[in-house]
Amino acid sequence: MSTPKTAVLLCNLGTPDAPTPAALRRYLGEFLSDQRVVELPRFVWWPILHGIILRVRPAKSAKKYASIWMRDGDQSGSPLRIWTERQAIALNEKLQAGNPDLTVRYAMRYGSPSIAQQLDALQAEGVQRILILPAYPQYSGTTTASVVDAVAHWTSKIRSLPELRFVNRYHDDPGYIGALAQRIDAHWQQHGRPDGRTGKLVLSFHGLPERNRTLGDPYYDECQTTARLLAEALRLTPDQYLVTFQSRFGAAKWLQPYTEPTVMALARSGVQRVDIACPGFTSDCIETLEEIDQEVREAFLTSGGQAFRYIPCLNDEAAWIEALGRLTQRHLGGWV
Repeated sequence: MSTPKTAVLLCNLGTPDAPTPAALRRYLGEFLSDQRVVELPRFVWWPILHGIILRVRPAKSAKKYASIWMRDGDQSGSPLRIWTERQAIALNEKLQAGNPDLTVRYAMRYGSPSIAQQLDALQAEGVQRILILPAYPQYSGTTTASVVDAVAHWTSKIRSLPELRFVNRYHDDPGYIGALAQRIDAHWQQHGRPDGRTGKLVLSFHGLPERNRTLGDPYYDECQTTARLLAEALRLTPDQYLVTFQSRFGAAKWLQPYTEPTVMALARSGVQRVDIACPGFTSDCIETLEEIDQEVREAFLTSGGQAFRYIPCLNDEAAWIEALGRLTQRHLGGWV
């Protein structure tokens, strides 16, 4: 009896196909239409989204994407797509070394290749067991649960379903924490370690509306757990690092403290150096390369800071692929 074919689908948030207003309009329209992302009644949100946001924001966002668009050989693409694809390729090579009947693909919750497209392709290839692996270490209804929604929407149209498993979170996974610590420590070996008085490490996570936390979303607590474990791995004292939240959107109160005002206040208080890492992002993207390494950098330096250093995400670092492989193998237990 042959072993059923097994696949891992690595799911990231998404990206526009090009740094153009038209591509951004399509992408933002899909992203901001998700009721997991914007929890407002459609009769309230739809006029705002289609009457204001999708008329104004695409051109502004296109310029930001253009500033970080990457070359990948003879092709170009968004950093998030390129790094996610490289992660999937590296993870596929690692896992196939032990089981040639296992395959790894990647998909985007918004944009292409979509989750439905990749699930269709896997089923056409005869895959019977699929592990859904979100690229989000910390669980949130706005991200992880939205991936589950997309898979559920696909299953509602399929008569003969594969077996499905989901990874909810790995915010405290020792391999993930170790890979983050190794990434930051390698940066410090090159640039020196902040002393906690004139230099700080800022751990910036993507923000959420405070209302989400009030309603029971565990994301904030899981970010704090990641930061605490990472600080322990790096042997940091409480005065050497800060946890902040970025990417606020709209007028509502979001998780605090906010990243940009925090680093500006640090500069004005005499902190000369800030190193920023973004542990919640496993791939560099618009939020890390443009928002942090451009906008927040400028805000810190113009507020009196002297040295701003952005520490890249895990991307396809060997330690991260090794950790991701071990995490995946645990969740594949009994299948392969």
